[in-house]
Parts: sequence; C-alpha cells; structure tokens
Amino acid sequence: MAKRCVSLLLAVLLSISLLGQASAQQGPQINLVRDAEVENIIRAYAAPVFRAGGFDPRQIKIFLVNDRSLNAFVAGGLNMFINTGLLMRVDDPGQIIGVMAHELGHIVGGHLARMDERMREARKQALVTMVLGALAGVAAKRSDAAAAIITGSNQAILGSFLKYSQTQESSADAAGLKFMDQAGISSKGLADFMRVLANQELLTVGRQDPYMRTHPVTQSRVEFVEAHLANSPYKDAKLPPEFYEMLRRMKAKLAGFIEPINAVLQKYPESDVSIDGRYARAIAYYRKPDLPRALQLIDGLLAERPNDPYFNELKGQMLFENGHAGEAIEPYQRAVRLVPDSGLLRTGLAQVQIESQDPALVKSAIANLDESWRLDDENLLTLKLLATAYGRDGQHGMASLQLAELAVIQGRNGDAKIYADRAMSGLKAGSPAWQRASDIKQDAVHKQEED
Repeated sequence: MAKRCVSLLLAVLLSISLLGQASAQQGPQINLVRDAEVENIIRAYAAPVFRAGGFDPRQIKIFLVNDRSLNAFVAGGLNMFINTGLLMRVDDPGQIIGVMAHELGHIVGGHLARMDERMREARKQALVTMVLGALAGVAAKRSDAAAAIITGSNQAILGSFLKYSQTQESSADAAGLKFMDQAGISSKGLADFMRVLANQELLTVGRQDPYMRTHPVTQSRVEFVEAHLANSPYKDAKLPPEFYEMLRRMKAKLAGFIEPINAVLQKYPESDVSIDGRYARAIAYYRKPDLPRALQLIDGLLAERPNDPYFNELKGQMLFENGHAGEAIEPYQRAVRLVPDSGLLRTGLAQVQIESQDPALVKSAIANLDESWRLDDENLLTLKLLATAYGRDGQHGMASLQLAELAVIQGRNGDAKIYADRAMSGLKAGSPAWQRASDIKQDAVHKQEED
C-alpha cells in the first residue's frame, strides 16, 4: 500500500507541475523558430497594446514556438511565447492582439513570481500530507486510511491552486481589456478567442489545446469579457486594413514552411492567384524542390511588389540554398535596404556574402553581422558567422572572441576559457576586445569553480 500512497502524491505533484507551465514552460521540448516577417507582423499588432501597458515594444521579447497546438504564454520576465499553431488557426488579427494583451496582463500583474511561490507552497503541502497520511495509516493499522487522507487533502490543495490560477486569469483579462481600450482597439478579438476556448470544455482533457489547460476558462470569464465589449466605446473600432493582408500572408508563409507540401498545394491551389496563395505555393515548390516553379512564382510577386522586403528575402533564400550564393546577394541586399533594422535579414545577407567566397565581401559581412548582433542578440548564428568572417579576414583574435562569447552563452565554460585565452593572445592588450575576452575568461573560471 505504501507504493500506492507514493503514486497518489506523485500524481498530484505532476498535476501541479503541469499547471505551472502556464507561467514557466521551459525545457528542450520548446522548438523556437525565427522569421523576420512573422516577427515584425506580430510586433506591429502588439505595439499599441504594449505601449498602453507602459512598455517600449522593444522591451518585450517575442518568441515563435514551432508547435501546431493553440498556445501562448509568458516566462522569465519580459518574454512572450506564441505557438505557430495559434497564429495559423486564428481568423482575425484582433484575436492575436487580444491574446497578447491578456499575456501582457500576466507580466504587469507579476503573476509569474506569484505562481512560482504558489507552486512551492503546494509542493510543501502535498509532501506534508503524504507524511501525515502515512503516519495515520500506520497508527490505525489500515493502509486505506492513509490513501483516503492523502486523496482528500491533495484534492483540496489542487482545488486551491486551480482557484488561484483562475483568479490570475481573470486579473489578466481585466488588464488586457484595459490596455486594448487605452490603445483604442476593440476587444472583440479577445471575446471571440474566449468563445473558441469555452467550446473546448466539451472535449476530454487529452484533446484540449494547451492554452485551455494552462489558462482555465470559466463561464464567468467569458461573460466578463463580453460585458466589457458591449459597453466599450471601442467595440466597433476597426483595425488597419493592412493588418488583414498581413495575417493572410503570415498564415500562408507558416503553412508553406511547416505543413506537408501536398497539404499546402491543396489549401492554396493553382486557381488561387491571390498574393498569399502564390506566396504559399512558391514556398511549397521551393521545399519540393522545384526551383524553376518556385522562382517563377516569386518573380511574379516581385514584379508586382519590387519593394517588398520579404519577397526579396525569399528569393535570396531560394537561390542561396540551391547553390547560387552569388545571385542571392542582390535580393538580400534589397531586403536589408528596405528593412535596415532587421537583424535576421542582415545575418542572412552576411551568410550569403561569406559563402560567395568573394574576399572583397568579407568586411561587408563583418559590418552586417556586427550591426545584426547589436539589433538582435538572440540569434547565435550571428556569432558563429562572425567567427568565420573574422577568421577569413585574418583577424584570428576577434574570431576567437566570438567563439568565446558563443561558448559562455551556451554554458560551455571550459570552451569559453580556452577561446578567451586564444583571443587575449591575439588582441592588443588593454583594448576593448581584449578586456571583453578577459571578462569572459574570469566569468568562465568562476562558473567552473561553482560547478
């Protein structure tokens, strides 16, 4: 019977752990993807709401999770995660804005820290319950008494935790609605999204989307959002018309890259001559691979919109990944000229410049990568390419410094120390780069000693 008692406790602890994923989804199971166009679309949607919440839109980092399920969450401070599955399933940009306003409510409300504290309390209570239950069973010489005590107490603990979570959700709803009103945005999108979630209550837990399981929806929450919408002066406010084309393009692009190729071609048949239809098919044929048909489609789109940075980027990507690095430079350069503050586009251009094997382009690649890292220090490919570019330019001390930076970010402290030593030996003593290498070395040594 002792084994059964332990099983009951572990089940409750597992439930608590799963609930905690609403605020702290961490681990290798999260597969992040990057795309300049999709990220910029989401930022355009969110910027007014973020400002209403008191944030510079650049303060909050947005991450795309390559996962077909409908989910979004915040974790680790000002970090917001959105599943590609959510982006592909919504049918109105207002729904995405509503979700992001709600998630911002969690950040502003400090719910992440409170949830962590609540989880620790729940674990302690569950552990105490197991011990007391086991002692009671021994005293009564009845194993079923211990099981009854543990089951009943843990249900109360779990119920308390759920209630607390629902309170946080209601608080985030209220904050999100306030932010949308302050931004002059209708909360209809959030109301529509809430109705979608409410319909999932009829499904078994295993078939519900993660957003439903980690953001418990109650009828009172749905009614609260709908009542707010009915009385909001912005209930009929319209979003900019371009937001809808942006959504169609984003869904087409995600489908083109993520869904099976045949499914993409069925969803966007040849008869679909819309911008998003041709965009999706161009990506599908590029993946197939059928480069001539892919280039024909993207060239057709560029003939209509020569100054579209993302059509230029896609053409460059198609050419580069099919062995035409030299030809890929021009469309990538055009994309960077059109969106000069995109780190991802600059890294893409620099990679093509490096792989073109033209020594005259190496310094330009270094300049693009330096600027890219300043704009976006989440893309570790930038550091890898910087090391390659500096090496080809004969700046071996700087190449080692980039590898030291990369190693320390990845927690490879032994490698970080080795590369930092190499960097210091190849750099001018006392220079900013030499000092940075020295700092990395000291940090790596300190962390090794702690381990």
